[in-house]
Amino acid sequence: MATMTAASTPTWATEKPTALLVLADGTVIEGRGLGATGSAVAEVCFNTALTGYQEILTDPSYAGQIVTFTFPHIGNIGTNDEDIEDLNPVARAGADGAVFKADVTNPSSYRAASGLDQWLKKRGIVALSGIDTRALTALIREKGMPNAVIAHAPDGIFDIEELKRRAAAWSGLIGLDLAKDVTSGQSSVWRETPWVWDEGFGEQPDPSMHVVAIDYGVKRNILRLLAGLGAKVTVVPANTGAEDILAMRPDGIFLSNGPGDPEATGDYAVPVIQDLLKTDIPVFGICLGHQMLALALGGKTAKMHQGHHGANHPVKDHTTGKVEIVSMNHGFAVDAGSLPTGVEETHVSLFDGSNCGITLTGRPVFSVQHHPEASPGPQDSHYLFRRFVNLIREKRGEPALAERA
Repeated sequence: MATMTAASTPTWATEKPTALLVLADGTVIEGRGLGATGSAVAEVCFNTALTGYQEILTDPSYAGQIVTFTFPHIGNIGTNDEDIEDLNPVARAGADGAVFKADVTNPSSYRAASGLDQWLKKRGIVALSGIDTRALTALIREKGMPNAVIAHAPDGIFDIEELKRRAAAWSGLIGLDLAKDVTSGQSSVWRETPWVWDEGFGEQPDPSMHVVAIDYGVKRNILRLLAGLGAKVTVVPANTGAEDILAMRPDGIFLSNGPGDPEATGDYAVPVIQDLLKTDIPVFGICLGHQMLALALGGKTAKMHQGHHGANHPVKDHTTGKVEIVSMNHGFAVDAGSLPTGVEETHVSLFDGSNCGITLTGRPVFSVQHHPEASPGPQDSHYLFRRFVNLIREKRGEPALAERA
C-alpha cells in the first residue's frame, strides 16, 4: 500500500510480523500470529490430514510438538466441545503450537461453537499463519524434525537472539518422558460410547467386561470404542503398579498412546507391563503403548527422521493380507530387526516399511503403531478393537464377534 507525504514522496507500508518460528539452526520464519500470545519451545512436525485439526491439536501424543498443517485451509469449520481428545481439557494436553498456510476465516458449520482463533487462545496454543508450509514441510523431509521456538506478540516486538538461543538450547524429545505430564491424576471409570449422527455420544449402561486402560496420554475416542463394544473402562495413571491393576480384576488391559520417548517412559512402565504379561490377561496397545510393549518383550525403539503424522498412511495387516488407510502420529518407531523370537510383526507401513504392529506368539497380546480410532479410512482399522474384545470373549468361552461388522 502506497501513501503520500507532504513532499509527495511515496512511501511503502509493509505488514509487521506478529509471530515467528525460530528454528534451532537460526532460521527465522515470519508470519501472522493467532491463538495464545507468548512462546513455546518444541519439535516441529508436519501433518498431512485434510480434516480433524481439533482432534490433532488436542491429542496428548502431540505434547512437545509444533504441528505444521500441510492442508492450507485450517479452521474454516470452527471448533466445538465434542471434537477434543484429551481427557481433561483444563490441563490442555496436546500440541504446543500450530502453523497454518492461510489465515483462519469465520467458521462455517452448524456444529461450530467458536472460531479457531478464540479456541486456540483458550487452549493456550501459540499459532502463526501466512507462511509457505510447503517449504517448511520440504525442509523437515530433508533435514528432519527441528527443535524450534514459536512466538506470538501482537506488537511485533521480539528478542530474536534470545529466541534463537532457546531453540538451540532445547534438548529435544529424545530421553524425554512426557507421559507423566499428560496422564490422569487419578483413576476414573469411562462409560461414554461413540458419537451417533444427530444424537451425540451415548453411555454404556450394562458393560459385559472390564478393561483397565493405562493412560500414557489416551484419546477419548479409543475409550469410546471400547465402551461401545461392551466394556467398562477403568482409566489409571501411567505410573500405576501391576499389583494395583490386577487387584481391579480386569478382563483385558489396554496400553494407551502418548507423547515423548518410549524408552524414557519405559523406565517405570516396562517393568509393570512385564509383570502384567506374566498373567494370561489379554493386552492391546496403541502407539506409545505399542512401542512400550515391544520394549517389554525385548525389542528396541528409535527416533524417526521425519516421523509419521497424517491420515492417509497405507498399512498392511499381514494377518489378513489387507491394506488399510490409517491415521499416524509418531516420531519414534519399533525396530523390527530387534524383535526377539516369539514376537511376530503383524503390520507394516507401505510408505517406508517401518513396523506398525506386533503380536506375542500363542498369547492374547498384540499392539499397533497407528491410531485405529481416528477413522481416516474411515473405519478400516476399527476391527482391531473387536480383535481385542474377541480375545477376552475367547478366554471366557464366548463366541467371537465378526471383526468387520
